[in-house]
Amino acid sequence: MMIGEHVRVLRESQKLLLRELAAELEIDTAMLSKMERGVRPFRKEDLVKLSKILKEDQKELYKMWLADKILRTTDNDEFTKEALKIALRNCNSDDNN
Repeated sequence: MMIGEHVRVLRESQKLLLRELAAELEIDTAMLSKMERGVRPFRKEDLVKLSKILKEDQKELYKMWLADKILRTTDNDEFTKEALKIALRNCNSDDNN
């Protein structure tokens, strides 16, 4: 589950209307709707507010946001999985240093 869907599930479980959360984030309701549907990305600065409003761990939101960003950047290219495996190996080798 990526960040947009996760935010929608959290918002709905807390009985928050789309317009209420949009107002808290100081963005347009239509924009938040696009963000929840994955049409537009959340801004990194939204994560702090979202974590407080939705009572969700900021690190978890950040990881989902970053995963979305990576997938958006690769645009589901045919080599995305292989490239991510290489990147992960490089991340893991950095952990050993």
